[in-house]
Amino acid sequence: MDFNVKKLASDAGVFFTRAVQYTEEKLGQAEKTELDAHLENLIARADCTKNWTEKIFRQTEVLLQPNPSARIEEFFYEKLDRKIPSRTTNAELLGQHMQDAAKEFGPGTPYGSTLITVGEFQRRLGGAEREFLQMSAINFLTPLRNFLEGDWKTISKERRLLENRRLDLDICKARLKKAKLAEAKSAAAPDFQETRPRNYVLSASASAAEHELRVAQTEFDRQAEVTRLLLEGISSTHVNHLRCLHEFVEAQAAYYAQCHKHMQDLQKELSSANGDTFPNSFAVNASTSGVSAGPSHLSSATLPGASPPSHPSNPSNALESSTLKIEEVKPPATGTRKAKVLYDYDAADTSELSLLADELITVYTVPGMDPDWLIGERGNQKGKVPVTYLELLS
Repeated sequence: MDFNVKKLASDAGVFFTRAVQYTEEKLGQAEKTELDAHLENLIARADCTKNWTEKIFRQTEVLLQPNPSARIEEFFYEKLDRKIPSRTTNAELLGQHMQDAAKEFGPGTPYGSTLITVGEFQRRLGGAEREFLQMSAINFLTPLRNFLEGDWKTISKERRLLENRRLDLDICKARLKKAKLAEAKSAAAPDFQETRPRNYVLSASASAAEHELRVAQTEFDRQAEVTRLLLEGISSTHVNHLRCLHEFVEAQAAYYAQCHKHMQDLQKELSSANGDTFPNSFAVNASTSGVSAGPSHLSSATLPGASPPSHPSNPSNALESSTLKIEEVKPPATGTRKAKVLYDYDAADTSELSLLADELITVYTVPGMDPDWLIGERGNQKGKVPVTYLELLS
């Protein structure tokens, strides 16, 4: 117990001395040993590396895991040295919900079968995302974390030790300077009866101060060399982080390429099943109710950047040719909807309605009509319009 109290008192004394010394240095009242320019540059470069590495590490964590609660949970698992449990990605969860919904709606229905297909591809996207997260954590986040929690802590420890050695050296310089001044002052006014013993003491004090200064200088130089070697290792850290950055970009590129391929495969599958899986939503229940408020027609024409679809063939079945006359068609009491025109369309004959991109028209269907066409009205104009040129609004 006595040892601890003495150590506590000693540490408190050192702390107080350091505080006084720092204050005097700031006020310009105490001598301060400056580090050489090369070491100062290395320190500045190391601080810059640490600060930016920390920012890149934190933001990469946010990119890979936007949920702050999940990041906190993973942090505690890492600190407890326990394996982080596998977490379902959002895409996988969406795919599972879609497939569960398809079971309720009926997998044999157009909507249900499409939900199954899209849900399966969502799960594939989720699997690709999971693999990307794992690769990024191993190849990029882990090396950055190892630097911040390993190498940088070692560098910081040695820098603190170097700062203490510098302060000790400055104290020894100040002590020697004080002893030399006292010795010179005593020698300037000799009094052999009283000052000879005192001069001897002052001379011995100056010699002891010189010895302490030499020891402090040696320890400072040794610590400066150790710190310099560690700081020069920052160049190797940059090389390592550069390699990790390349691996992160490769993983990111592979992930996006895989997602692009999955979406292309999904589009092809939906396009091949367009006639069966995506019939005109207005004509699905035409035989029973004459109109349907189901989901709008899905086509690649509605995708951003897609070119206008080819003109659908004009319906020529005998039923429509013989019974459908545009001038006699009347809009139903219920079931009309608004539609936004996606592309310009020139009517092929008088039974069709020409369209201008971005205009709004009213559309509806009639029994016996080809599912690729609707009746469109704009003011007092009326005619058939192709579904693939429209975006049906709710």
